[in-house]
Amino acid sequence: MGMFSRFTDIINANINAMLDKAEEPEKMIKLIINEMEETLVEVRSSAAKYIAEKKTIMRNIRDMENRVTNWHTKAELALTKGREDLAKSALVEKQTCTQKLAEFNEELVQIDEHLIAVQQDSQRLQDKLSEAKRKQEAFALRQQSAEVRLKVREKAVIHNIDEAINKFERYQQKIDRVEAEVEAYDMTSSNDLDSQFRALESDENVEQELEQLKQKVANG
Repeated sequence: MGMFSRFTDIINANINAMLDKAEEPEKMIKLIINEMEETLVEVRSSAAKYIAEKKTIMRNIRDMENRVTNWHTKAELALTKGREDLAKSALVEKQTCTQKLAEFNEELVQIDEHLIAVQQDSQRLQDKLSEAKRKQEAFALRQQSAEVRLKVREKAVIHNIDEAINKFERYQQKIDRVEAEVEAYDMTSSNDLDSQFRALESDENVEQELEQLKQKVANG
């Protein structure tokens, strides 16, 4: 069962209010559009029926106008021939046709009124349908915009993570360089210290050998 019970429900419907109350407005607007389109088909079907009836009535009117004219002509002919009785009968038939012609014209007026009303209803329904479709397009644009913003934020997060990793790596490289400099300094400092001790040991050996040489010369 549809959400609208009759045509006026659709025309008087407050689409914004309906969507505000809906748990899933995207689905709700789709249902509204479907029902409006189905109703529009029914309205156009009614218009087609009235148009067909109008064509039939107009044919009947033309036929009845011809009959009125024909019976009038026959009445005149009968009088010229001295047949007043036939003239009177012809005028009775003319009167009957004239009455039917008036009825057909009245029906034509009613059909035209129905067609005008259907045309107006169709236009009002089409306007309401266009409003609903604009809402649907707005929902679609909002969804696309949300998806774009989400992708941008996802990319931003990935970029921030990459940037953080790069900063950490650069910081780690700085630490590595500092540690390398410290190790190099320690290494060179240690080498200098070893050299100094070797120099001391070498001096001591020289001194010992000098003393031995002095004693040898003195004893000789």
